[in-house]
Amino acid sequence: MTNSPQLTLTVRLNPSALDSRRGVVRLHPEVLDALGLRAWDAVRVTGTRATAALAAPAAPGGAPGVVLADDVTLSNLGLAEGAEVVLSPVEVGAARTVTVAGSRLASLSLPPATLRLALIGKVLTVGDAVSLLPQDLAPPPGADVPTARSRLSNAIGTTWTTELLTVTATEPAGPVAVGPSTVVSWRDGAGNAGAPASRPAEPVRAERPAAPVAPAAVDEPEEQPPPVSDLAGAEAAARSLAEWFDLSFHRPDLLVRLGTSGRLGVLLSGPEGVGKATLVRSVAHAEGARAVALAAPGVAVLEPDAAAARVAEAIARASAGEDPAVLLVTDVDALLPATSPPPVSTVVLDQLRAAMRRPRLAVVATTAHPESVDPRLRSADLLDRELALPLPDARIRTELLRVLLREVPLEHEIDFGAIAERTPGFVAADLIALRRDAAVRAALRQRDAAEPKISQRDLLDALATVRPISMSTSDTLATGGLTLDDVGDMAEVKQSLAEAVLWPLRYPDSFARLGVAPPRGLLLYGPPGGGKTFLVRALAGTGALNVFSVKGAELMDKWVGESERAVRELFRRAAEAAPALVFLDEIDALAPRRGHSADSGVADRVVAALLTELDGVEPLREVMVLGATNRPELVDPALLRPGRLERLVYVPPPDASARADILRAVARNTPLAGDVDLDELAAGMDGYSAADCAALVREAALTAMRESLEATEVTAEHLATARTAVRPSLDPEQLAALEAYARRTTP
Repeated sequence: MTNSPQLTLTVRLNPSALDSRRGVVRLHPEVLDALGLRAWDAVRVTGTRATAALAAPAAPGGAPGVVLADDVTLSNLGLAEGAEVVLSPVEVGAARTVTVAGSRLASLSLPPATLRLALIGKVLTVGDAVSLLPQDLAPPPGADVPTARSRLSNAIGTTWTTELLTVTATEPAGPVAVGPSTVVSWRDGAGNAGAPASRPAEPVRAERPAAPVAPAAVDEPEEQPPPVSDLAGAEAAARSLAEWFDLSFHRPDLLVRLGTSGRLGVLLSGPEGVGKATLVRSVAHAEGARAVALAAPGVAVLEPDAAAARVAEAIARASAGEDPAVLLVTDVDALLPATSPPPVSTVVLDQLRAAMRRPRLAVVATTAHPESVDPRLRSADLLDRELALPLPDARIRTELLRVLLREVPLEHEIDFGAIAERTPGFVAADLIALRRDAAVRAALRQRDAAEPKISQRDLLDALATVRPISMSTSDTLATGGLTLDDVGDMAEVKQSLAEAVLWPLRYPDSFARLGVAPPRGLLLYGPPGGGKTFLVRALAGTGALNVFSVKGAELMDKWVGESERAVRELFRRAAEAAPALVFLDEIDALAPRRGHSADSGVADRVVAALLTELDGVEPLREVMVLGATNRPELVDPALLRPGRLERLVYVPPPDASARADILRAVARNTPLAGDVDLDELAAGMDGYSAADCAALVREAALTAMRESLEATEVTAEHLATARTAVRPSLDPEQLAALEAYARRTTP
């Protein structure tokens, strides 16, 4: 197809279980229109390798610049979540023949006719992995999903849902669709689905399961990397790496005379998407060296023999010729994990050790999880030097935006600093995704413009849908545009929150000038329904903070060490997304008093892990911890001492004035009749919490609807009726206990 439209989008893992392993990508309806596609048309998706998938509309409210793909499609692309993919229409022919390979169990147990039933309606490309799950989202003509499921289950049991096959050949070549007349066969003679029914299938020769054809793991990029001067925020690391390359490639004799080796092995760490591989390629290019990349995740999925061969191939390519070269191993923790390293890891380490003995060859490995890398990789004869790239701060993000948008047509009012302030936790890959989403919005807004340009509004609107990579697997707290100014009353509580959380971020110079460290965190406590979570949302919206929300005992795990690991991972992600707020809701369940639980010590270990993170060797920077509870006396006292959750803020129940403000805020979009007096109503609502006030307005509106679905306003009578259904929830005894606790802990 010539001159077909193309769009570059960000790929994310589709969380829907209905789409899992079915070879379907979800696109925004406007993106489908821009590509000229209808629902369930085929689309070409290009990442590290090209594949084809069925395009379906995404759920309403999705981001235009994001494509949702299942795990198998991501594997076929050779990409991780958050990478860029290019989408374009593709013409798919009807498959005359399809040949697949799979496990021994599948090839021995599944007749080709059953195999064809499972593959009908799917779009296949040679080298793709494909599941046996039928295409049941939009079954094509000839599909018989119930029969396919029944035959697959009878043939190989429950494991059929996790079985993956590899497409080894198709006729015609290129993306093809399997139909009722397609001849489907196993590789090396397991019969075919087009054989006459009266002829028995030939016996299947038992063979070693075929390894899936992984995307090309060796990559020698043709595109010239950006100049080192464009690597905002990585200047120090680039300078060190350039010096090491210069000594290793051009002055090894100097190192030998000084009693050391001329070899070079570097472990480069940093958050995902920060630009580690780009840094290595740029510095290598500046030093006149070739960069040969080896994608460790793509090698890790291969069988041991194939994995070792792939590593050897990369080393051979890097060693070819007389010019200096850099073997760049990306995401090395996938191939050489610290826990339960596969047997092939020893072979790979030996291969890398031998490669480093070759002249003018350096090995650089990158990882976003240095703690998860096999410690043998850091031995003196391998990667004995380490560099770390920091998370970009607001200044660096401003410079990155200038570089990334330098060649893009922009409106005159673009304020890079304002956008940088609104993107805490964003790395270079996130800003590229932001640029892409803004470009999609600008293109949809200016379809017929002669000179389309990206505006400030396009970039700001894109912020609503582009999440930092560090937050992609986290439970976040939606702010909904709330700020502390939207919170009525509670002046003392808001002031305490601002001092403890916002001041350290906004006025760090004042703390440094006075020689004091900002507080690490605070504890919000008060009766249920008092608006503690609402306050946290407003605080996050005011400070433009990334919020990591953990409720109750979500970090609890019965397996020894898993709870502590989850706590460490939580704080690591928060540090990567700084400035960030770690919100521990229902902290009394997460960190109860030690020695009083009957859970085999899990809670005690979680408390110990929290204490370690709060005042450990590595200080928290721009990460605040905020706990919330209605039972503060149950929280372990060690968490509440100075240097930890040192500020205790009582959120009292609303008084009459506060209840009136809450009712007005909740009823802002509810038409009230002239006989409604919210001040008088609030005065008679003793014992009602903020949540009760909101429930009262909602119940009054439902009462009006019960009288007439054509109702246009809520009257005082409706509110009086609602009060009989919505009763006050505040417990006087609990209130008395909380107020007594507040008196004991407040100076």
